[in-house]
Amino acid sequence: MSTTSSSSPVDFSLFGGAESLSEGKRSPRSPRRTTVHSPTQQDDGVSYGGPPQNPSDFLWLMTEEPHRSRRMEILKSHPEVTKLMGHEPLTKYIVFGVVSLQVYLAIALRFTHPTSPIFLLCAYAIGGTANHNLFLAIHEITHNLAFKGIVPNKLLAIFANLPIGIPYSVMFKGYHIEHHKFMGQDTIDTDLPTNLELLLLNNVLGKVFFATFQILFYALRPGFVRSQRLGRWHLLNFIIQLVFNYLLVSTFGWRPLVYLVMSSFFAGSLHPCAGHFIAEHYLWDGLEQETFSYYGPLNVLAYNVGYHNEHHDFPSIPWTRLPTLRAMVPEVYDTLPSHPSWPMVIVNFIRDKEVGIFARAKRLSKVAAANKQEGDSDTDKSD
Repeated sequence: MSTTSSSSPVDFSLFGGAESLSEGKRSPRSPRRTTVHSPTQQDDGVSYGGPPQNPSDFLWLMTEEPHRSRRMEILKSHPEVTKLMGHEPLTKYIVFGVVSLQVYLAIALRFTHPTSPIFLLCAYAIGGTANHNLFLAIHEITHNLAFKGIVPNKLLAIFANLPIGIPYSVMFKGYHIEHHKFMGQDTIDTDLPTNLELLLLNNVLGKVFFATFQILFYALRPGFVRSQRLGRWHLLNFIIQLVFNYLLVSTFGWRPLVYLVMSSFFAGSLHPCAGHFIAEHYLWDGLEQETFSYYGPLNVLAYNVGYHNEHHDFPSIPWTRLPTLRAMVPEVYDTLPSHPSWPMVIVNFIRDKEVGIFARAKRLSKVAAANKQEGDSDTDKSD
């Protein structure tokens, strides 16, 4: 499996991690949540692109997810895009540096009380940013974009996981690849909110709770929606993380581990970088656009995850080359609405009645669609 017919190594970084192969309605908000690069007379920068969505249900679509078809179209018109595909050697050095920084800070703060201002400031400003960077490093590694081989990518992901405090990296891979292959499919894409979340959190207080504890939703939701079958890599991830935590606590006490776990919480909470969780796939301004990009400066800290349309179109292109991809295909990416600010995404998500837990596009999974079609057919026959 690791060699081709000519016995040359397979470059798995080329597979993107999938080894198996109403207009005119004025809005008082400022700034506008999305940027239209080619405005028309009807779209004056503050108008909606479509009618408000029903807040009592998700947006159910019958169309396929847009990225596969767009990828095929781009490859036809720009075959040179394939030259951007492949692993990025720089990733492993950044991961080593950020892991070292977090371990150093955790040990340095071992004599500082966790409720002190300096501890909280470090955990939020430095630790939250660093651990968010590691979350997105694991995202990048999940697509096999740090090395050519599968095994070194998985080992690097487990190493990047150490300052996060809980075994996360290997579990994330399976769910995230499904998010790409089955985007929007109910009960398969665990990035989607559940009906229970829609019922309980579809109000201002609920959205504040959701935005504050995003990290817990992303960590716990998959276990309720679509459990993975555990394997040896999950076990290895768990054992290495447990040993690391034990050595850290037994040598330096509990406070270093408290710092790391607190950093992980802040990384997925009301943190500027965490706005990308909401920005990426929530529906904005009445548009049925399922993926939004962001081209601002926070991408420097986040492996260019803001280039999210580009990433979903070509998951085998690493973070350093996504801006080049956008520049290669301006007729596509410069015409798609994008977010001007991640922090403002969080603010607008909380205060805006027309964007909430409901503002996600869903599709029936193929199994559910087949069952529904069969049920409809039986009904027609009985009629």
